Amino acid sequence: MPAPKKKPATKETAKSPASKIADKLARLGLRSDIDKVLHLPLRYEDETQILTVDEAGRAFGRAVQVEGVVTACEVAFRPRRQLVVTIADDTGPLTMRFLNFYGSQVKQLAEGNRVRARGEVRHGFFGAEMVHPSYKMVNAGAPLPIGLTPVYPAGEGLSQTILRKAVVDAMARVDWRDTLPESLRAAHDLMPFEPAVRLLHNPPPDIDESALADRSHAAWVRMKFDELLAQQLSMKRAQEARRAKGAAVLDKAGKLSKAFLRQLPFKLTAAQQRVLAEIRHDLAQAFPMQRLLQGDVGSGKTVVAALAAAQAIDSGYQAVLMAPTEILADQHFRKIAGWMEPLGVNVAWLTGSLKAKEKREAKERIEAGVAQLIIGTHAVIQDDVQIPKLGLAIVDEQHRFGVGQRLTLRNKGVGDGTIIGNSTVPHQLMMSATPIPRTLAMTYYADLEVSVIDELPPGRTPIVTRVIDQNRRDEVIERVHAAALEGRQAYWVCPLIEESEALQLQTATDTHAALSAALPGLRVGLVHGRMKPQEKQETMDAFARGEVHVLVATTVIEVGVDVPNASLMVIEHAERFGLSQLHQLRGRVGRGSAASVCLLLYQSPLGPVAKERLRIMRESTDGFEIARKDLELRGPGEFLGARQSGQAMLRFADLETDQWLVERARDAAQLLLRDDPATVDAHLARWLGAREEYLKV
Repeated sequence: MPAPKKKPATKETAKSPASKIADKLARLGLRSDIDKVLHLPLRYEDETQILTVDEAGRAFGRAVQVEGVVTACEVAFRPRRQLVVTIADDTGPLTMRFLNFYGSQVKQLAEGNRVRARGEVRHGFFGAEMVHPSYKMVNAGAPLPIGLTPVYPAGEGLSQTILRKAVVDAMARVDWRDTLPESLRAAHDLMPFEPAVRLLHNPPPDIDESALADRSHAAWVRMKFDELLAQQLSMKRAQEARRAKGAAVLDKAGKLSKAFLRQLPFKLTAAQQRVLAEIRHDLAQAFPMQRLLQGDVGSGKTVVAALAAAQAIDSGYQAVLMAPTEILADQHFRKIAGWMEPLGVNVAWLTGSLKAKEKREAKERIEAGVAQLIIGTHAVIQDDVQIPKLGLAIVDEQHRFGVGQRLTLRNKGVGDGTIIGNSTVPHQLMMSATPIPRTLAMTYYADLEVSVIDELPPGRTPIVTRVIDQNRRDEVIERVHAAALEGRQAYWVCPLIEESEALQLQTATDTHAALSAALPGLRVGLVHGRMKPQEKQETMDAFARGEVHVLVATTVIEVGVDVPNASLMVIEHAERFGLSQLHQLRGRVGRGSAASVCLLLYQSPLGPVAKERLRIMRESTDGFEIARKDLELRGPGEFLGARQSGQAMLRFADLETDQWLVERARDAAQLLLRDDPATVDAHLARWLGAREEYLKV
C-alpha cells in the first residue's frame, strides 16, 4: 500500500509558531507594543497562598489553590468522554475533571508529576473535585507569586500564559514617556502613566483589592481619564476638521419658509422655535452643520426638520430626508409632501421597492435638480443617485444607520460635477426620538451640536401604562373589543414573525389568526417586516382611514406611525423588549384627544432586569428619564447599538459612575486643543493610533 501523500504546505501551515501567535493577537486588536501594554486585566486571581486538599474541601463557594502529585490520570467515557486526574497531598486526594481537553494534557498530567491547580472545590461522587481548574506544572518548593495574578481578556487560541508573556515583552520595548504635562496631572490629581500601568499589570501584595475590582483605584482613574481624553480630543478634532471644509450658505428663510409657517394648522411650541433658531443659525454658516435634534416621542421634530429643508430650498439647494424603514419614510413623505407640495415644492420619493420605471423617473428629476426635496430610505445614497445641489441632509433615527451609510450621504455633496464644489459637504441634521442621556451626549456625540425639544405640543393626552400577566390575555382581548365598539383603534405588537422553539413567543401571524377569531365583526390587520412594501402600505392606509380596528404588528411600527384615533397599545411579551423600544412603541398612542392606554403583557417568571424595565415603564412617561435608566441597564454599547454607532466603545470608563471624569476630560481636551497641539498628537497616537479615523464618522 503506497504511503499517503503529504499535503502541500499552505500559507497558514508554513507560518512559524511566533507568527501564528502574532496573528491571534492581531485578531484581538493587539498589533503594536502599546496595544498590548494597554490590554489591561479583566480581573485578578490570588495565587499567593496554597491550601491543603483538606482545607480546600471546606472553602465552599470560592476559588482556592492547591498543590499535589498526580496519582492517577485516565480518559473516562461515562457519562461522557472526559479526562479525570487525581492529585494528592499529605491530607488526601482531589479529583480534577476536564470535559474538553487535548491529547497533550494526558501526557502532561502523567502520574508522578507535581501540579498546582486553582478552582472552586465541590463535593463529587468520589470526594473533593474541581471541574476545569486552571493549573500549571511545578517543581517541589516552587515559589509563590508575591502579588495578584492578572487575568486578561482573551481570544480563541490565546492562553493567559501567552498573553502575559506578550504584555511583559511589550512593556520592555514600549515608549513610557507620559503624554500628559505634569501641570495637567497635578490639576486633576492623576498618577503618572508608567507607574499606573505597571501597577495594573502587577498589583503589589498589599493593594486594596476592592478598589482594584471596582476600578476606583488611582491607577484605574488615570487609565479612564486617558481613554476619555483621547475620545474627547478625537471627536473635537473631527469637528474642527469638518468646520475647515466649506458648505453652502443656506441663509434665506424666505418665501417658502414663511408660507410654510403660515399654513401650519398649529403654532410651534417655544421649544420648537428655540431649536429652529439654532438650526437656522448653523445653516447660515460657511462650514457644515453637524447637529443632533432630539426630543421625546411626539415632540414635533418632523415639522422642525421640514422647516430646515424649506430654508435649504429657499436658498436654491436640494434637501434629502433619509429614514431607516420604508414605513417611516412613507410617513414622512405623506406628511411633509402634504405641507410642501401645495406651496409649489417638487418632492421626490425614492425607495428600493419602487418599480424600475418609477425609480428611473425619480432619479432623473433628482439629477436634473428639479426635485427640491428627496425623501426615502437608504436608496437615496446608492452610487447611481447623483444629487447635484445637495445643501442639507436630514437623517431620521440616525443610530439605526450604519457608519458607511451616514458617511455616503454626507459625501453626496462632494465630487466632480457637483454644483456646490469639491471642497464642500452638505449640512447635516440628525434626528433621534431616543433621547440621549447627558453623559452620552458629552462622549459619543461630543463632535455634534445638540438641540433638544423638551416640550410636548398642547393637547397630547397622558398615556396610562399597565403591566399584565399573560394569563389575563382574555381580559385584554375584551378591553380591545370594548375600545373598538367605542370607535377607537388598537395596536397589538408581537416580537417575532414566525415560530421560534428557543423563545416560544407568540408570533404575529398566530396572534393575527387568534384575534381575528376572538373578535368577530372587527377587522384585524397584520403588518410585519417580511411583507411586500405595497401590502404593508395598503394595511397601514386602511388602519389610518379607520377601516382596520386592530393592527397586529411587529416593531416595524416602532417609529413614525401617526394615527390619532389609535388609543390602545398592547405589547406582547413586553419583557423581551428594551426600554427605549417599549417607550417608542407606547408613543404610537396618545396622539389624539381620547385617553390612551398601553398594556404590557408579560410571561412569568420575570428576571430582575425585565422586572425593573416594566416597573420603569409603568411609573414614567418621561423619555429622558427612561433613556437614562436604559443606559444604566444596558450600557452604552447596547444602548447605541455598538456595531451601528460608529463609535469605539469605551473599554475602561463607565459613563454612569465616571461622569465626573467625563467632564474633566472634556475641559482638559478644550485646553489642550487650544494650547498644546503636540500633546494632542502624542496622546491620540498612544490611545487610538490608526483607529482615530473610526471616530470621525
